[in-house]
Amino acid sequence: MVDPYDWSMTSDPRRRLPQIDRLVEGVDHLGLPRPVVVDAVRTVVDAQRRRARRTKQIPAEDEIAAMVADELTRRASDRLRPVINATGVILHTNLGRAPLSQTAIDAVATVARGYSNLEFDLERGRRGDRFVHVEPMLAVLTGAEAALVVNNNAAAVLLVCAALAGGREVVISRGELIEIGGEFRIPDVIAQSGAILREVGTTNRTHVRDYERAISAETAFILKVHPSNYRVVGFTTSPETSSLANLGVPLVYDVGSGLLDRPVADEPTVVGALADGASLVCFSGDKLFGGPQAGIVAGSAELVSQLRTNPLLRALRPDKMQLAALGATVESYLRDRGDVPVLRMLDATADEVAKRARKVIRGVEGAELIAGESMTGGGSVPGEGIPTTLIALRDTTLARRLRAHEMPIIVRTERDRVLIDLRTVDPADDKVVAAALLSR
Repeated sequence: MVDPYDWSMTSDPRRRLPQIDRLVEGVDHLGLPRPVVVDAVRTVVDAQRRRARRTKQIPAEDEIAAMVADELTRRASDRLRPVINATGVILHTNLGRAPLSQTAIDAVATVARGYSNLEFDLERGRRGDRFVHVEPMLAVLTGAEAALVVNNNAAAVLLVCAALAGGREVVISRGELIEIGGEFRIPDVIAQSGAILREVGTTNRTHVRDYERAISAETAFILKVHPSNYRVVGFTTSPETSSLANLGVPLVYDVGSGLLDRPVADEPTVVGALADGASLVCFSGDKLFGGPQAGIVAGSAELVSQLRTNPLLRALRPDKMQLAALGATVESYLRDRGDVPVLRMLDATADEVAKRARKVIRGVEGAELIAGESMTGGGSVPGEGIPTTLIALRDTTLARRLRAHEMPIIVRTERDRVLIDLRTVDPADDKVVAAALLSR
């Protein structure tokens, strides 16, 4: 068979493609493993070979080398790496939500560098339970009879529905059929669990009587979901937690953000929901709780025991590093809470942020300080800003250049201004931000 692209040896431009090895040796590997660099070079060369079939042209070798450098830069930036969050969004989902405390980081490093008693009972010298390392402390912290940890809050809701309501009804207000990040929807989670969704009320108004009329022998529990990433205002009604807790069936409350017990706008708290009679409370570990990604269920010992025996738990259980970080975070709460970064960020005043900002912009031409607002983020406290002080610079290309910094710095942009909020910057990184602005 004749190859239509089988040009003569003298006219075939593909013969001028540089050798793979020469390109590999001639580019900055950017810390990537050699096999990844070789793959990047081959990707670029193959693309040029296909292009030559159409155009019968090959770029100069230095142009191909530049293409390889761009491909390597893209692949290097795709690796998981630390960045500086200067957006003022405390729980920035795209940037990893809550930063861990140094105590939690040390705990992770300690168990990650070797073996641990993850599932080993040191006293009896036999197989143990991974959940004992954290859950008794969580019960003490929240005031619950028992607690259980899975790998995120969606998993917690899924497990609760599967274990307590498989084949039975879960009663929920239409106003709480929310969609969380990544287009995951509460109705889909319930359906996946095998439970049957029973909607009551309307989008903006649901009364206790709506729940009462829906409850039957098929009802497994009432599910109350805090709409943490939006707010409905105006002509609205939603029953108090205590009212729903007295309807004769278990009440499961997904409070979402994991705010433990301190007042933050109208965000529900874990302790408050349990005190109001919720049978189980589900929440995230990496939002306002300030720990690692985790889903936590706290409440009735009888119901938690049913979750423990469900086969789905094995697929949803946390690993040793999650448990180490969560355990350290819980211990910080039980001591003085001073080691939880999210709480420090929430408490920082605009004047405290301004004091740091003045030092950062010293010598930076065109920088000014303006009043602004930080945001809680992470689907928490929607629409509620936190007064702060912003560094503002009029530079249309600065945001891109800061992202390309050796330690990427992520900022906000507003029209033609770059806005930097040090509330969400570790004070130890202030000097990095200052150096980046001075060298711009």
